[in-house]
This record gives sequence, C-alpha cells and structure tokens, in this order.
Amino acid sequence: MKKIIVIGSSGAGKTYFSRQLGEHLGIDVIHIDREYWRAGWEEPSKDEWKATLEILLTRESWIMDGNFGGTIEMRLAACDTAIFLDIRRTLCIWRVIRRTLRFYKRRRPEMADGCYERFDLPFLAFIWNYPDRSRPRIAKLLSDATDKNVVWLKNPRQVKNFMRSWQ
Repeated sequence: MKKIIVIGSSGAGKTYFSRQLGEHLGIDVIHIDREYWRAGWEEPSKDEWKATLEILLTRESWIMDGNFGGTIEMRLAACDTAIFLDIRRTLCIWRVIRRTLRFYKRRRPEMADGCYERFDLPFLAFIWNYPDRSRPRIAKLLSDATDKNVVWLKNPRQVKNFMRSWQ
C-alpha cells in the first residue's frame, strides 16, 4: 500500500483514520479539503482543481482522504488501495455536528486557511442523502475496481478492528 484513498460520507472518520494509517505506514496524508478550498470557502475553477489534483497524484506515495465525487475516478485510477468508510448516516451527522461545535468559527487543522467551521444545513442534508445519492455510484466504482485492493468498513467496530490489525 503506497497510494491509498480513504473515502466515505462526511463525518465517517476519514481524517482520523487517514492520520492513523499515515503514522503507521509512514506515508504523508493529503487532505483534499485543504488542497481544494480557498479562504472563505472559495472554490477553484474545475481546470485549476484538476491540475492541482494531477500534481498531487504523481507523488510516489500518499494517503488521500476526502469525498469530491467529481474526481473519484481520477483518484481511484491512481491509487493501489481504496478504503471506504461506509458508516451509517446518523453517526456521520452526529460527528459533523460535534465537530462543528468543537471548531465553530475556527479552522479545523485539516482545512484550508480562512475556512472556518460553521453550521450549514445544506451540508447536513448532503450527509443525510449520501447513502441514497452518492453511495451507489461509489459502490459501483469500487466493485468494478478489480485491480485495486478495496477495503470496505461498514461500522466503527470494523474500523477499530482494521486499525488493530496494523499492530
């Protein structure tokens, strides 16, 4: 495992998981949110983002965490391992609310400068709808990725057991 994507709904635990895996493997973690967003939650152009991502994907090794469905094919093509944290929506919503309260009006460590945590109802709706809207496409892409090592973790216990297997 040298090029790993960690995907799943917001609140699934991608950032924590990626940091732990990165420490275990000695591989740098790339937080897509930090690379994508500009100060004040400004988005780059699609061409600019694609060019940035292409450069990141050429590194010798990485763990890349994040959603960004528009680039999942690029990231999946470049990785050797895909880890899908397929965590239930209620837990994801709870984690995002807790995270928002913890960092409210401050920047989370894995976020870009100038992107301060805030309550965002459309974002919570995105998380709630993730199992119906985003998950089927990701599941199909992962099932078709027969040349990749795919790890599908469906609950916190499976995540903990997977992490324990590193020790």
